[in-house]
Amino acid sequence: MSSPESEAVTCFIARWESSGGSERANYQLFLAELCDLLDLARPDPAQPDNRDNAYVFERSVHFTDADGRQTTNFIDLYRQGCFVCETKQGVDDPGGSDLLSNADRETERTHKLGHGKRGSGVWNTAMKKARGQGQRYIRSLPASEGRPPFLLVVDVGYVIEVYAEFTRSGGQYTPYPDARSHRIDLAELHDERIRDRLRAIWLDPLSLDPARVSAAVTRDLAARLARLARSLEGGGREPDQVSAFLMRCLFTMFAEDVGLLPARAFTDLLGSLRQDPEFFRPSMEQLWAAMNAGGASTLLRQKLMRFNGGLFAEQQALDLTEDQIGLLVECAQADWANVEPAIFGTLLERALDPSERHKLGAHYTPREYVERLVLPTVVEPLRDDWASAEAAATQHEANGDTDAAVATIEDFLKRLTQVRVLDPACGSGNFLYVTLEHLKRLEGEVLDALHGLGASQTSFETDGITVDPHQLLGLEVNPRAVAIADIVLWIGYLQWHFRTHGNVSPPEPVLRNFHNIRHADALIDWDNVEPVLDDNGDAVTHWDGRTTRPDPVTGNEVPDDTARLPEQRYLGTRKAVWPAAEFIIGNPPFIGAGPMRAALGDGYTEAVRSTYSELPESCDFVMYWWHKAAELARAGEIRRFGFITTNSLRQTFNRRVVAPHLAAKKPLSLLWAVPDHPWVDAGEGAAVRIAMTVAGPGAQVGQLNVIDEEIAGAGEAREVRFNARRGQLHANLSVGADVGSAKPLLANKGLSCPGVKLHGSGFIVTPEKARELEGRPGFIQKTAKVRLYL
Repeated sequence: MSSPESEAVTCFIARWESSGGSERANYQLFLAELCDLLDLARPDPAQPDNRDNAYVFERSVHFTDADGRQTTNFIDLYRQGCFVCETKQGVDDPGGSDLLSNADRETERTHKLGHGKRGSGVWNTAMKKARGQGQRYIRSLPASEGRPPFLLVVDVGYVIEVYAEFTRSGGQYTPYPDARSHRIDLAELHDERIRDRLRAIWLDPLSLDPARVSAAVTRDLAARLARLARSLEGGGREPDQVSAFLMRCLFTMFAEDVGLLPARAFTDLLGSLRQDPEFFRPSMEQLWAAMNAGGASTLLRQKLMRFNGGLFAEQQALDLTEDQIGLLVECAQADWANVEPAIFGTLLERALDPSERHKLGAHYTPREYVERLVLPTVVEPLRDDWASAEAAATQHEANGDTDAAVATIEDFLKRLTQVRVLDPACGSGNFLYVTLEHLKRLEGEVLDALHGLGASQTSFETDGITVDPHQLLGLEVNPRAVAIADIVLWIGYLQWHFRTHGNVSPPEPVLRNFHNIRHADALIDWDNVEPVLDDNGDAVTHWDGRTTRPDPVTGNEVPDDTARLPEQRYLGTRKAVWPAAEFIIGNPPFIGAGPMRAALGDGYTEAVRSTYSELPESCDFVMYWWHKAAELARAGEIRRFGFITTNSLRQTFNRRVVAPHLAAKKPLSLLWAVPDHPWVDAGEGAAVRIAMTVAGPGAQVGQLNVIDEEIAGAGEAREVRFNARRGQLHANLSVGADVGSAKPLLANKGLSCPGVKLHGSGFIVTPEKARELEGRPGFIQKTAKVRLYL
């Protein structure tokens, strides 16, 4: 017996599946009845003041063309903070081709054919245009309303396409949840999960952000691993030995949950070994040897895929107690398939490093912040390339040359799988993973376009034509972070493989040792190092630059003076050579010029400064990365680079690095910038303020994004609303007159002087403090005045 909901869906589909012809005649009624079906309120009547039109049909948006002409367009359905909806109307069969009589042909000619036969090239083009139109409308909404996370493109009575952009900062709206399942056919409304998804888009769209859902899961997993690591280190084992063992364990758990191992094979094995702990180590080593080589596993009595790669090249396990195996069983029972790679690396590094473990509960850098830099640096240029390829393919298809259309799309896919992105301070890989995810999303759209043209997709990954971790390059000085970044990229890649291809196993070996993440210094190479000794012949040491402890008085994190490294003298230094890449992105260390010696040691600081003698010693540490990337961009070796820097980038001591590149004969241009943005220092978990800059070669116009409003949310990230201005961006991250490069007039030299005056925020007090000062005994009213500061 069918439920009332199922009967309502059946009636809705029967009523609308034969619709066709006029979009304007049908779309409002269709969407209103869809709201009824989903038990949602219908849109409100439109009001004269747009500020009152938060949920209406035909919401007006205003555009200013390049010539200054004002135009007004209308969003088909708008719900503030939730979605913009654009509608089209296709038909299942345009008819006419087999009609014999002239009278029937004339009657058919008067029928409205909407936006083409569904599934045809004309229809696909109309749906793409609707998506582009919707994105244009979103970018024209008032900044005070923010950008909605969803864009819906509806063919009335046929399909609802869902696109999302959860950063809400002007990025590209991509298929949600992925390119395989973003298109909801009307028949899918029978699925309660689909109806719930649509309700959430109306009522609580941010609840669908996968990063928010998986962040809690990931924190929980990291906490469990930390407990286990602490227990294993208590037995006198080295932390590096423990972390290598646990990384093999966690990847095995992930492999089980995504279907690369038989269901519950590893979890059940752990459960059985809990009663026989003496068999634990040989059993693990036997399993990992079988995973490394592939083939039959006598332990599981199953045939296993060949994993290979560096992770299982060594199979050393540890002897565990019954309780420790129990902790491992608890970890295995968690949901590893939905771990969030964008934050997992940071949390895993804290969990496995004894000196970092106390920061496990601290804040981490939210993926929204990372994404905000990845989009303009890497994704937007590639999406511009994809738009050009799509347009060319559409033209070929319109001309009846499907083979040429397929060849155009395949050529773009091959180029996409050859793009290289470098993070020369990659840490545990969060920037590289977010980049990988966006490349996989774009790849999914390309494969979907090929499918729409009738081309087979099955051989691409087998032939190595796929976006995979070998395209993401990293340099990192912390060896544990190198290993974590590598595993994070593979977990992310495999998650997206299954989202794109369904339950199709990846080609073997599952893991490959591409050596794309290198343990190396990003700034200098050297021939040799020698220890620095004091007058007594004892080794000179310095703080290791990363280990902290809570201050017993304030509770704030302060350097741990007991964590020290030997001071070294670097011999035969030279500039490091970075791997070839098309894009460079990253978040180099936040170390000012003053603290460099304390954090890095005298020897290393002097080696860097002498090797880069063209840079002022007063510049921040991050500016050495900025300078190297700028040189590569001006030489035409990279398309763009984007870095997180301290927000002191605008100050004179850092502008001296930026300005010469902008003013050079072969100039660099700032293409996108945020002068002041909230951030979370991944090392300390502390809230800081940073600047974001994206630059590329040649003289180009850029976009300056100044924060209008910051809104605290439920997660780690603050919602940020920008006021964007376009123009030439200057070294002080401004648009307009280049005030930062103004020079004093020699004619005025010696004519006047501002005299002695009080400067700085230290002389500014609150109104409460002012009243307190004026009320103190001995406060001389006539000579010491507190004035209103405007």
